[in-house]
Amino acid sequence: MLALRALAQLATWPDLRQAVPSCGLGQAVRSAQGEIAHFHSDRDVDLRLTDRAIRRFAKDLRGSGVIRIVPGSPWVTLRLDAASDVDLLLTLVSVALQAQQAWPDPVGRVETGCNDQRGAGFVRADRSGF
Repeated sequence: MLALRALAQLATWPDLRQAVPSCGLGQAVRSAQGEIAHFHSDRDVDLRLTDRAIRRFAKDLRGSGVIRIVPGSPWVTLRLDAASDVDLLLTLVSVALQAQQAWPDPVGRVETGCNDQRGAGFVRADRSGF
């Protein structure tokens, strides 16, 4: 129920509202600038950080042990296995909101789905890597 807990918390944020995800699977939250997160299961959440934010934080994201980065995607996937992973998600949603405002997508750029539609499923043997 970690994803539901995170979704409930995010639904109270004034800059976010619940929405139907563009990929059509699960639930989403979005800001005025676009989609922020897709909740695809009780444990898997795709978060749109923007390409620039991912490049800026890539080393830290990879080192977290709970995040999958898909090359070429503005989305990262978080695997929620513990309450601390929910805390990380909430922090990264804040980063995502700031990234959307600081580095908005070019006008006319079509929002691309999410990582749920890209490649194989999330696999992690332990918290040390992917």
